[in-house]
Formats: sequence, structure tokens, C-alpha cells
Amino acid sequence: MALQAVGIDVAPFDESIVFALGGYALLLGTSGWVVTNALAWADDGYATSVTDTDRDIGTIVGKTENVLLLTFVLAGAYAALAIVFAAKSIVRSDDMKNNSLFYLAGTLVNVTYSLVVGVVVRVLLGAGL
Repeated sequence: MALQAVGIDVAPFDESIVFALGGYALLLGTSGWVVTNALAWADDGYATSVTDTDRDIGTIVGKTENVLLLTFVLAGAYAALAIVFAAKSIVRSDDMKNNSLFYLAGTLVNVTYSLVVGVVVRVLLGAGL
């Protein structure tokens, strides 16, 4: 390496860190777009009754959900995925009473997207399914 030629010692590069961080960056950067477009495609007027505050809270909850789900998939802790899904359902139960289809669809799209990215990153890391 060029840096070693001038006497600078370079630590070996581990691409697994890049894959893992890339997975988090991909989820955090694109999950909102994926969920928004999926809901817009299937919208029957449910989304119009959701306030901006609810959308903002949903974004925060969704991003947190992305991080937790990807972390659990990378750790191989698949049983923990159900806990995240159940906890979100309990916490957002009041919101779900008014627009249950909207919240359920958003959650399912977000969870599915997180799982797909998690499995792809896990395979890239050589950990398998």
C-alpha cells in the first residue's frame, strides 16, 4: 500500500464493518421513502386523516424500529423481532384505533424492508440466514 511505502503502518481493512454500517445507512436513509411510496400507492384516503405530528412520530418510531430490527437480524436474534413488533403495536394502539389499516400497512412495509436489508447484509457478511 502507498502509505506503508512511506513508513505509515496501516491496519488490515475489515469490509464487514462497511457492510454493517452500509446496512444501517441504507435503512435510515431510504426506509421513509419506501414506506411513504408504498402507502401512497395503496392509499384510499387513510393517509389524509393522519396529522403531521403523527407522521413525525411515525418517522422516529420507524427509524428506531429499523435500527433494532437490523441489529437483531445481524445478531441472529430472530425471536426478538416479534418483541419489537408487539411493543410497537402496544405503544401505538391509540393511533391504530383511528387508522388501523394505515398504521398496519406502514409497519408491515417497514418491517419487511428492514428484514430484507438485514438478510442481505447478513449474507454479505457470510453469516448466512
